[in-house]
Amino acid sequence: MMSELPLDQVRTLLAVVDEGTFDAAASALRVTPSAVSQRVKALERRTGRVLLMRTKPVRPTESGEVVVRFARQLARLEQDAQSALGMSGPGEPTQLSIAVNSDSLATWFLPALGRVPEELGICYELRREDQDHTAALLREGLVMAAVTSSPEAVSGCSVRSLGRMRYLPVATAAFAERWLGRGTATPLRELIVDAPVVDFDRRDDIQASFTRALGCGRRAARRRHFVPTSEGFVDAVAAGMGWGMLPDVHARPLLDSGRLVVLAPDRHVDVPLYWQQWKLDSPALATVAGAVAAEAAEALGGGAGAGRIGGGPPEARAGRTGSGRPGTRAGRATP
Repeated sequence: MMSELPLDQVRTLLAVVDEGTFDAAASALRVTPSAVSQRVKALERRTGRVLLMRTKPVRPTESGEVVVRFARQLARLEQDAQSALGMSGPGEPTQLSIAVNSDSLATWFLPALGRVPEELGICYELRREDQDHTAALLREGLVMAAVTSSPEAVSGCSVRSLGRMRYLPVATAAFAERWLGRGTATPLRELIVDAPVVDFDRRDDIQASFTRALGCGRRAARRRHFVPTSEGFVDAVAAGMGWGMLPDVHARPLLDSGRLVVLAPDRHVDVPLYWQQWKLDSPALATVAGAVAAEAAEALGGGAGAGRIGGGPPEARAGRTGSGRPGTRAGRATP
């Protein structure tokens, strides 16, 4: 087996993964589909591995993910070198791909990017995904950095703590009186599993985590609404469709205005968040990482050693998913 990885073959594999088909990759590379197929096959012969699953769209195998990640890192380093040498075209932007959960995206993450100096000319491709699943995008080489719920670094990545995102169990006062016996002596744990609940999607486990912490066991709520956007989730709870766990920053204005009430004042769920990124000497990536850490320190009480504030159930393992909120809701946090 030959040890070299020809760069034209590596870039061709990346184009196939990004474009989804051999024909689309050929169009992007301005070569024939036959040339694309030959390059991919030649690379597979060199590595002795099948690198692509010939599905629609094409997906990399586990070995293919290694090559895709290498190709993206190579492209990032090449762009940084061209910029340092003054070889970039005038006004040519720097592209960074980042995975982030929905709740972070809807609250503190965009202000973090706003800290990055405009003169750097960085353009972002943000991918919404549950924080429990953003690390998979790093492993697959689809993103360069991610907000995750895992403190365990993906191979080839560094990791730092950002802090914890706090979730409060809330509902409208009318909902709480009707379904949860607000104002009565009946324990919340005896009523909440029969009350309608709002979940981000079917992977959102944060509400179930809260009920388990109350002592409800693993019994699932009978009535569930699925609302897969952070803003829609807040609106659904505020409309009285069900109870739900809202990020503190979303819940506070509604609590202060009296539109919502806290169901258990002494309980909350804290979701730990981490920043993982490729171990690259990339000025653009380093600048963004610094901005994210600075914003998280203010918004989440971020940084190594940040602790859970106050009482409440054990911290959630992750956020809500998707293309959504702590993220694993697409982005929500999932305990």
